[in-house]
Amino acid sequence: MFHSLGRYLLLLRLSFRKPEKFSVYWAEIMREMVSQGIGSLGIICIISVFIGAVAAIQVAFQLVSPLVPRAIVGSISRDSTILEFSPTISALVLAGRVGSSIASQIGTMRVTEQIDALEIMGVNAPGYLISPKIIAGVSMIPLLVIISVILGLTGGYIACLVSREIAPTDYIIGLQDGFNTITVTVCAVKSVVFGFIITSVCSYFGFYTSGGSLEVGQSATKGVVYSCIWILFADLVISSLLL
Repeated sequence: MFHSLGRYLLLLRLSFRKPEKFSVYWAEIMREMVSQGIGSLGIICIISVFIGAVAAIQVAFQLVSPLVPRAIVGSISRDSTILEFSPTISALVLAGRVGSSIASQIGTMRVTEQIDALEIMGVNAPGYLISPKIIAGVSMIPLLVIISVILGLTGGYIACLVSREIAPTDYIIGLQDGFNTITVTVCAVKSVVFGFIITSVCSYFGFYTSGGSLEVGQSATKGVVYSCIWILFADLVISSLLL
C-alpha cells in the first residue's frame, strides 16, 4: 500500500513540473475539457432529471401527511440533491465514463511504447499526459455538477406536475424555504475533490500498466473501482468536516 501511495505521489509531482512548451499543454487541456465536459453532458443530464424526479416522489410518499407541510418535499429534495445526489452520483457515473477512458488511453500508450518514445524525445510524459486531464477534471466536473443540481431540481418539479401528489407551487416554496448556503459550499468542495480523484487515480493505473491489451482492460477496471472507493471515502470525510 505504501509503495503504491509513494508511486502515486511521485507521479503527481512529475505531472506538475514546469511545462516545456505551454501552448502544447494548453491545447491538450482544451481538448480534455471538451472530452470530459461536453462528452459527459448527455449522460449527466439524463441521470440528473430522473434522480431529481425519483427523489421528489419518494420524499412525497414518505412524508406527506396532514401534520407535515407539503412544502417540506421541496426542501428535502433540494438539500438531498445539492449535498449528495448530484455530486456523488455524478462522480460515480463519471468515474465509469471518464475514468475508464483515461486509464485505457494512457495504458494503451504505455503498452505500445508511445510513452517511452515521449521520454526519449525529452518530453515530460506525466506532465504532458496527466496534468491536462487533472486540470480539465477539476475544472469541468464542478460545472457538470452545477448542471446536475439544476436539472435534478427541475426533475423534481416535473415529477410534481405529473404525479399530482404535491402541488408545483408547494414544491417551489419548499425550494426557497430555509436555504442554507453551506450546502452549496459542500457541493463545490466535493465536486472539485471528486474530479481530482477520478482523473489522478485512473491516470496512475493507466501510466503503470504493463503487459498487453488484457492488462489495459484490467488497469481501466482497477482505476474505476479504486476511484469509486476513494470518492465514497472522500464524501464521508468532507461531509463530516463541513457539516
